[in-house]
Amino acid sequence: MTPMSGSDSLFVDGVIVIDKPAGPTSHDVVAVMRRMVRSSIGDRPSSIVHRPSSIVHRPSSIVTRRSTMADRRSTMADRRSTMKVGHTGTLDPLASGVLPLVLGKATRLAQFLASADKEYEAEIELGVTTTTLDRGGEVVPRDATRAVSDLTASLVEEAVAAFRGTYLQEPPAYSAKKVDGDRAYDLARRNTPVRLQPVTVTASALDVLEWRGSVLRVRLVCSAGYYVRSLAHAIGERLGTGGHLAALVRTRSGDFSLEDAIGLDVLDRRPHEAAAGVIPLARLLPSLPAITLTTEGASLAARGGFIGPAHVSGTEGLASLSRSGRVRLLHPDGRLVAIAEPRAGGVAGFLHPGVVLE
Repeated sequence: MTPMSGSDSLFVDGVIVIDKPAGPTSHDVVAVMRRMVRSSIGDRPSSIVHRPSSIVHRPSSIVTRRSTMADRRSTMADRRSTMKVGHTGTLDPLASGVLPLVLGKATRLAQFLASADKEYEAEIELGVTTTTLDRGGEVVPRDATRAVSDLTASLVEEAVAAFRGTYLQEPPAYSAKKVDGDRAYDLARRNTPVRLQPVTVTASALDVLEWRGSVLRVRLVCSAGYYVRSLAHAIGERLGTGGHLAALVRTRSGDFSLEDAIGLDVLDRRPHEAAAGVIPLARLLPSLPAITLTTEGASLAARGGFIGPAHVSGTEGLASLSRSGRVRLLHPDGRLVAIAEPRAGGVAGFLHPGVVLE
C-alpha cells in the first residue's frame, strides 16, 4: 500500500470502516478522520534527504526564486494535510454500526459504494408514535385502533411481510430531503407542513428476530435511500398501535460489515492501529469484473483514453466483459487504475475510463 496521493500521511487511499456509536453524527466521524489524517502527516519517514550546500554566497535573485519555491512547497503541504475524506451514506445519530469512510482517491468511488444495499437490525417500539419517527422526537397523541396487548404473532408477521419487496416509501418529514431549496427537517422544525414525494425502495429481506410485548426486533436488507424510521412507523400504523424506531444497528453496507469495522475510540486514540485497517483501492468493488491492462494500457487509461483489446494483458475477453457494464481496470502490478464502462455507441471491445484513480 502507498500513502495517500501526494501525502506523507500514515493513512492510505482506500476505505476505513468505522463502527459508529449511537450519538455522533456521520459528519462528526468524518471530522475525527480528517483530524487524524492531518495529525499523521509526517509520521512516515521522508524520502527527501537534506544535504548542506557548498555554496556560501548566492545571488539575491536565486534566493528569491528559492524562497518562492519554498512558499509553494509550504502551500502544497497545507493542501496535502487536508486530503479529502467522506462517507458513503449517512447514518443517523441514533443509529450505530457500519459507517465506511472514503479516503483520498477513494472519494472518487463514493458514488458506487453509496449505491450498495445495506443491512440493519432495528428495534421498533410499538404503541408510541413520535414526530421524527424515532425515539428522538416528541410523542404524538393518537387514538390507537388496537392495543399492544391485543397483538398476536400472526398479526405481527403479517404486518412485517407487507413491506417485503419493492414499493413506494414516503420519506420522513424530519429528513435531509430538499423541498424548494430548504431541508425538510428545517421546515418541519418551523411547523411548516411537509409532504415528501414517495420514492421506490426495495426490502430484499425483512424478518422478525424477536417480538416481546411492545418491542419488535427485525432484520432488514434494503436498497440505498431506504428509511428504516419510515418502516418502523408504517409497521406500527398497519398494526393499528402506532410505533417508532427505538434503536438501529447497521450491520453491513455493501461489501463492508461489522467484522471489518474499528471503533471510533481506536481511530481517535490509536491512529497506527486504525491505519492498518484501511482497505486499499485494489480491494474495493470486488463484485465488478476486473481486467488487467498492459503497461501501455494502464498509462492510456490513466489519461482517460479508450481501452481496446490491444491494451489488455493476457487472453481475457474484453468484449464479453464490456457488455456486462462497469469493470475495474488494473495496472500490471495490481493497482486499481480506473472504473470503465462500454464506449458510447456500443463499439464492441472498447471501454471508456469514467473514473480515473491514477
